Amino acid sequence: MGISGVISAVLIGLIIGALGRLVLPGRQRIGMLWTIAVGIAAALVGTGIAAGLGVSETRGIDWIEWAIQVALAAAGVAALQRFKDRA
Repeated sequence: MGISGVISAVLIGLIIGALGRLVLPGRQRIGMLWTIAVGIAAALVGTGIAAGLGVSETRGIDWIEWAIQVALAAAGVAALQRFKDRA
């Protein structure tokens, strides 16, 4: 993976993580790096789930894949917030 792949992963992680945070009510007290990490993980896992369901390759924008990724990011942000609240 070259530098452009790393930059792409960070940007996609930022977008997916931010959308995941926007879905959740209230304020989440996690940092930007955690948001990016959750977003990258959600994007990777969401792409795998979408491929398994057969909806990762569609004409136009892959709205179902994006929805899966954002839902996973929201779940990841919520889980991380609960973990940080307990610690």
